[in-house]
Amino acid sequence: MTRIVAGSAGGRTLAVPASGTRPTSERVREALFSRLEHLDAVDGARVLDLFAGSGALGLEAVSRGAAHAVLVDAARGAVDVCRRNARTLGLADRVDVVADKVDRYLARVAPVGSPDVEAFDLVLVDPPYDLPDDALATAVAGAARCTAPGGVVVVERSSRAAAPTWPSPLVELADRRYGETRVWFAEHPV
Repeated sequence: MTRIVAGSAGGRTLAVPASGTRPTSERVREALFSRLEHLDAVDGARVLDLFAGSGALGLEAVSRGAAHAVLVDAARGAVDVCRRNARTLGLADRVDVVADKVDRYLARVAPVGSPDVEAFDLVLVDPPYDLPDDALATAVAGAARCTAPGGVVVVERSSRAAAPTWPSPLVELADRRYGETRVWFAEHPV
């Protein structure tokens, strides 16, 4: 059973796609969001959740006070579950769900500094563990282009996987290991 850990929807159950996803454990989400709240990266944030799956990360952020989240996933089942979870939790008015491949979505998002572009304050990159390193690098580069100055990018992968390569202007802040999961944090300096 997957639940929202804290905030306005804390303790509420999330639906999970029947296959093709690996929801982030509650233990890892609690630790991840504890770190993000310490960095003041959640409250009022505009959040982008890439490879959303059930939407657990983006929905957790909104439950904890993020202003808005965009959940992106290519799998029809995942998209349907994300929409259903947002409605069930009463968060649908602060969540947009996009049915698209992450690389295509990021190619359409204008870079920070373009006129009329609202950058993301927090970007969560939680791909399937078997995503090749070059595909992860493409996703992280796209995340870097749409992260606001002062914003944070998080990458979650298998603890056996290589660390992400942080393109400019992102600067690595920390990494943490939780059993089979490793989480890296980077910041777009102000």
